[in-house]
Amino acid sequence: MSGIDDSAPGRGFGHIETWVFDLDNTLYPAECDLFAQIDHRMGTFIAERLSLSLEDAHVLRKQYYFEHGTTLAGLIRLHGVKPHDFLDYVHDIDLGVVAPNPELGAAIDALPGRKLVFTNGSRNHAEAVAAKVGVLDRFEDIFDIHDLEYVNPKPSIEAFNRFVTAHGIVAPRAAIFDDLPHNLETAHGLGMTTVWIDCRAMGRPEHVSGADWAELPEHIHHRTEALAPFVAAVAAAIAEEAEGQEAPGRDHGAQ
Repeated sequence: MSGIDDSAPGRGFGHIETWVFDLDNTLYPAECDLFAQIDHRMGTFIAERLSLSLEDAHVLRKQYYFEHGTTLAGLIRLHGVKPHDFLDYVHDIDLGVVAPNPELGAAIDALPGRKLVFTNGSRNHAEAVAAKVGVLDRFEDIFDIHDLEYVNPKPSIEAFNRFVTAHGIVAPRAAIFDDLPHNLETAHGLGMTTVWIDCRAMGRPEHVSGADWAELPEHIHHRTEALAPFVAAVAAAIAEEAEGQEAPGRDHGAQ
C-alpha cells in the first residue's frame, strides 16, 4: 500500500509540523539488506572481542539485541565495550547496493515543516547512507546512538524523550516513519502519528512479529511498503487541502 489510509479518526497529516524518519530499512529499501553485512560484522567483532566461535557470537548478538534494545547496549553494559570501536567496525560496509532515490528526495522536499532522522545507528553511518540515497541535505539534523548515550536506544521512552526535548518537538504534531512496530508503539504513546514501513517480506525476526496480524494494531496509523510514493501522496494531499482552504479567501477578494 503506497496511498494514504486516513480511516483512523484524526490521523491525517494536515496538522504535522515535524517529520521524523528512521534510517535503516526506511530511507532505503529493505531489499538492499545492509543488515546482512552489519550482522556479519557484529558477529565477527563479538567473536574476536570475547573469544567466541562465530556461531556463538551470533547467538549472543541476537540475545543482546532483544534484551537490551541494541547489541551494542548489551556489550557496553556487560563487557565494557567502547562504543566507537564497535560502531566504526560494524558500519564499515559496502554501500554499493544502495541506489540514489530522487523520487524520495523530491517527496521529502514537498513536505511542509521540519525533517529529522532518528536512528539507533551512528551519525557517520546515517550520513553515508543518506548521502548515497541523495537525501542528506533534506534533513535539519540526525539524532543518533551517540546522542542517546548508547544504552537507551529506541524503543525506550528515554530515547524518545531525549529526542523530542533536544529538538523542541511537539509530539502530537509530529509524524514518524519506522520499519519496527515496537518503535512506533512508543511514538504512539507520546501522541505522534505513526507510519510503518512494512518489511515483513524480508523475513527478518524483528520484522515478522506482525506476520499474523488480522488488522493493524492501534499504535500503527498507516502502513506502506514503499516510502517514496507514500510520502509524495502525503505531500500532495496536504498541498491540495491547503489550496482548498485558501480558495474562498481568493474568491472573496476578487469580488
